[in-house]
Amino acid sequence: MTQAPTPTADSVRRLVRSLLKNGEDKPGGKGGDGPDVRPVAGDDTHGTWWVGTRHVLRLVTDRHGVGRQRRELRLRDLVRPHIGVAVPVSVAHGEWSGGLTYTLDTRLPGGTAEEHEVSAVGEADLAALLTGLREVPLRQAEQLGVPRLAPRPLEALRTAAARAARDLAEADEFDAARLGQLTSATAAQLTAPAAVLVHHGLTGDHLVVSADGRVRGVLGWTDAAVGDPAEDIAGLAAAVGSPAAVRAATLAGYGARPCLRGLWLARCDTVVHLADGLRGRHTAPLPVLRHRLRRSWEPILLERVTDLRGED
Repeated sequence: MTQAPTPTADSVRRLVRSLLKNGEDKPGGKGGDGPDVRPVAGDDTHGTWWVGTRHVLRLVTDRHGVGRQRRELRLRDLVRPHIGVAVPVSVAHGEWSGGLTYTLDTRLPGGTAEEHEVSAVGEADLAALLTGLREVPLRQAEQLGVPRLAPRPLEALRTAAARAARDLAEADEFDAARLGQLTSATAAQLTAPAAVLVHHGLTGDHLVVSADGRVRGVLGWTDAAVGDPAEDIAGLAAAVGSPAAVRAATLAGYGARPCLRGLWLARCDTVVHLADGLRGRHTAPLPVLRHRLRRSWEPILLERVTDLRGED
C-alpha cells in the first residue's frame, strides 16, 4: 500500500488556494500570496490545519478514516436542526491524495471549554444539545452508517478503576478510598437508559465556548454512535465539571439514574486514564488527564440525597 504523503504548509496552501478561488482568507484579499495556513497544535499527523481566520482544513491521513469523515459530514447535516448549537459547515470536500479525503470547514468563533468556564446560560446550551441528540431520528442516523454500541458494564469499569486507584494512591495522585462511594450494589442499579444518538466525544476541546461562557458550537462528530446517553453526560463531567454536567442533563430531562451513571462513568474513566498516562499508555498529556480527573470528581448534591429505589 502506498503511504500517504505527509501534509506540509506548501501542499496545504496549494489545496486551499484552489478551493478559495475568490481570494477569501488570503492575506490582503485577492492577489495575495495565498492563505495563511498552520497546523493545529497537538496534531502529530498534521491532519488538521487552520486556514486564515475563518476555515479549518481536516485531512484524513489513513484509509480507516475515510468512511468516518464522509459519515460525519452527513451526520452534521442531520443533527444541525435539532441540537440548538452550531456545528461546522463543510464549504468544500473531496480527495487530497490517493483516495484520502478532506473537508474544508467553517471555523466556529470562540475558544474551548479548557480555556473558558461554561456559564449558567452555557449550561442551558448544553441542555439543548443533550435534548436535541435525543430527538434525532435513530433510523436516519443508522442509515448513515452510525454504529450502535452496547452500554458499558459499570461494574467491570468499577473493578478496573479500583485497580487503577491503588496505583494512583501509591504515586500520591489520588485517594483510592474515594472510589468506595461506588459500591457494587449501586453500580448494579445504575443501568443505561434507552439508546439515543450520542456524540461520544464531548471533550473540552470539542466544545466551542465564548468568553461569556456560552456554548457556541460542538466539533468532532466522527465517534458518534447510537447508544447510552450517560456517555455524553460523562464526557461533559470531565470537560466542564460534574455539577455543570448534571445540571445540564437535568435541564434536558434526565433523571437521577442516568445522571449518576454518567458521573460514575466519568470518574472511573478518568482514574483509569490517569493511571495509564503515568505508565505512558495514554496519548493525552498528564496535565490534561489530571484536569479531567479533578473536574469529574467535583462533588454534587445529587449523589448525597438520591435514593434510587423507585427512581425512573
